[in-house]
Amino acid sequence: MPNIPPKANRRWKNCFSPVLYRDRNAIERIFCRIEDFRRVATRYDRNAVNFLAAVCIAATVCYRL
Repeated sequence: MPNIPPKANRRWKNCFSPVLYRDRNAIERIFCRIEDFRRVATRYDRNAVNFLAAVCIAATVCYRL
């Protein structure tokens, strides 16, 4: 389910949960940081095991710095 805040000038405002929006935003920021690594973003590794290892290394480097 999308959880995007409605525009202020809309008559009909759809359901919006700030908690879900904050969680979704945090997950998107995690993926953006991991995709800063060219090897992960372009998927040089075609083997799933090697790709998972590259993602794990990228995540470790992102959150250790």
